[in-house]
Amino acid sequence: MKKVVIYSTRICPYCVRAKNFFTKKDIPYEDIMIDQNPEEIKIMMERSKRQSVPQIFIGDYHVGGFDDLIEHDMDGKLEDLLKD
Repeated sequence: MKKVVIYSTRICPYCVRAKNFFTKKDIPYEDIMIDQNPEEIKIMMERSKRQSVPQIFIGDYHVGGFDDLIEHDMDGKLEDLLKD
């Protein structure tokens, strides 16, 4: 399974929803809290070209935010993205 990375903050409700989504599906993820490490904000913005959270990556693929994640799941694309 490809690595899942979520850039998030402590106060973002969509971040919590994205993490709960992966937890319920038993998909491990790395949570990078940008409000605890300002250097990670720069990295997230370089990778995603966005300033909002969450920003979700599967491998090198930029999924986007929570709504984008759900859209990928509903379209049946998430399973393929997670495959090695």
